[in-house]
Amino acid sequence: MQYKIIIISFLCTSLIMAENEGFEYEGIHIKTINASGKLENLLVKRDIPAACKKIPINNMMVWTGNYAHEKVPQACKSTYVHTTGKLLPIHLHEEIDTYGELEVLAFMKHMQSDDSMMLIDGRKQEWYDYRTIPGAINMPFHHFKERESFEFEFEHALRILGVKISEDDTLNFSKAKTIVIFCNGPWCSQSVAMITALLDIGYPAEKIKWYRGGLQTWLAAGMTSTRK
Repeated sequence: MQYKIIIISFLCTSLIMAENEGFEYEGIHIKTINASGKLENLLVKRDIPAACKKIPINNMMVWTGNYAHEKVPQACKSTYVHTTGKLLPIHLHEEIDTYGELEVLAFMKHMQSDDSMMLIDGRKQEWYDYRTIPGAINMPFHHFKERESFEFEFEHALRILGVKISEDDTLNFSKAKTIVIFCNGPWCSQSVAMITALLDIGYPAEKIKWYRGGLQTWLAAGMTSTRK
């Protein structure tokens, strides 16, 4: 029955994503009342200039820079690249909670006295080394997604997560940790790839939490990171 629930949930999520495929770029036509009180037709979409598509996506390009009104003190300014990735739905799975900043903070607080809880940065190591949420452990998503090619790293990560591996490679999740996974932002699919891979091997969905906003939303809210 549990497997049926997981399969149905994934099918529902897939249908939602399929139905919304292209919406963020093609746009949605809506009718709205403008400032003059007149009915106006608008196309709502992600506006990505051609020049933005040529920008390389790396640490310096994503996280460096400031933009705000010129009268706003420099210390109050913050910005981020908003023209990359693909927007993701709020809910990935009916048993996986989607977290915001306050939920992540509460989780981090409890995590200090409970080693069965773990905050995970699912990005590749160079991103993690550059900047991350304090207390996060790096478990690159591709070690799970491409586990056949990263067998040692995959099994090492499972042991850290409290998963027991028997001699016949059977996985025991009875002691699996409750985890919060994040990556670069609400447009970053790396955390989703990791979550999908974990569910694929049988990791309990109720023990997985997803911080959809990721580092982008974390920094946009003025939260502490490992690099100022």
